[in-house]
Amino acid sequence: MFVPSSWRTRHQRYSLIGEVCPACDKHIFPPRDVCPHCEQPAGPAHKFNGTGMVFSYTTLFQPPAGFESQAPYVVALVQLDEGPMLTAQLTDVEAEEVEIGMRVEMVPRKLMEDGPQGQVHYCYKFRPLWAKAAQAGASV
Repeated sequence: MFVPSSWRTRHQRYSLIGEVCPACDKHIFPPRDVCPHCEQPAGPAHKFNGTGMVFSYTTLFQPPAGFESQAPYVVALVQLDEGPMLTAQLTDVEAEEVEIGMRVEMVPRKLMEDGPQGQVHYCYKFRPLWAKAAQAGASV
């Protein structure tokens, strides 16, 4: 990933910034020029709350180039509470613990780096929502 592309997409990758269509009121992620639901110009920026559920998932044992050190890892189709579905890597959970319907939350995490001296790329990943509850319980 080049620096200009990384800079341009930082909001959607770090904060789940999408849009809400002013014509049909549907939530859109990632942001687009045209609403995929009604084909009208897309609307104002919207920050998603970052929670949702695992709609489907798979474990990658033979990942694409650049991700070999992370294998095996789980990639899920996550349906956000506001409606859009997106694909993301799951973190802070073992593959055998993942279930369809599991509640998850977005966390920004390291994705990859461009060599030992290169740019470090971060993106959204999802972890079980109970991770936040466990942290809160530990501090009580």
